[in-house]
Amino acid sequence: MGRAFECRRRAKEARWDKMSKVFPKLAKSITMAAKEGGADPDANARLRVAIANAKAENLPKDKIDAAIKRAEGKGADEIVEISYEGKGPHGSLFFIECATDNSNRTVGNLKTIFNKNGGQMVNSGQLDFMFTRKAVVEFPAGGVALDEVELELIDYGLEELEVEDGVARAVGDYTAFATLNEGVEKLGIAATRSKLERIPTQPVELSDEQMGEVEELLEKIEDDDDVQAVFTNIG
Repeated sequence: MGRAFECRRRAKEARWDKMSKVFPKLAKSITMAAKEGGADPDANARLRVAIANAKAENLPKDKIDAAIKRAEGKGADEIVEISYEGKGPHGSLFFIECATDNSNRTVGNLKTIFNKNGGQMVNSGQLDFMFTRKAVVEFPAGGVALDEVELELIDYGLEELEVEDGVARAVGDYTAFATLNEGVEKLGIAATRSKLERIPTQPVELSDEQMGEVEELLEKIEDDDDVQAVFTNIG
């Protein structure tokens, strides 16, 4: 009885810990989307996608509404989107996308994380060519005619339709992000996640021991409040 209670307590703490890290990042992405394209999701594809992603992670509606409203406030003008690049142990590369109201704080935190974990920050643009930017829309693969979906989405910018573990990934150039999401919506498919990814052009394979070191660095980067997304060249 005591062991079962302890397991439930730890599981609950893990969920709360995840929410405490993920929810602020989701809210910030909504604020930035509303700031850029307006507070009406019907007229702002980026905001529509940000809200859908937030709902997929169970962000409450009141927090979604507050994040949209925040875009109209003075504080939103101080938040900027900026990216940083770094090298980690064993040939690992990192492309980090941030949203911050204090870039000095953000870069200082990231430098400390890299320096303490066998890595270093590099000049902006140095690693950009090591990644290809892609738009990705994910949805359940079951219950849809994937061949027909693939043909229909070509007109909306689809380059490749991947299926793994029951999840379909519609992939296109990053410039097709809005149209690819629009195409999925028009087909009556409920996307579970939409995102802009940076896919490595030359992925590297690591041993389990090496992967452990890189994952430790990755987790510490992702834990930073200003970090929105991290991409690596790990295969």
